[in-house]
Amino acid sequence: MFNSLIFQYTSIKPLGDRVLVKIKTVEEKTGGGILLPSSAQSKPQGGEVIAVGPGPLDEEGNTKPLSISPGNTVLYSKYAGNDFKGTDGSNYIALRASDVMAVLS
Repeated sequence: MFNSLIFQYTSIKPLGDRVLVKIKTVEEKTGGGILLPSSAQSKPQGGEVIAVGPGPLDEEGNTKPLSISPGNTVLYSKYAGNDFKGTDGSNYIALRASDVMAVLS
């Protein structure tokens, strides 16, 4: 699921219309307390936005800011983006802003 690549950088700045999301943790138990094996756990589809790119360019070459901002909790498409593990051990995903389906509040 995750690349073996672990980034050794202190900050990551997405480019263009990309969004960096810290993936929420996977539920390892059901509501009734039954432990789920890793094969039965579903891939998370939500997390907290850590950083956003400046936005796409319009016809005149100006950047169009994104409607998503750091700190938002978002829901994204199941098969979108590229997963990786950060130096802090957390899982992240870099995806296009258009792959974000909803901002949760």
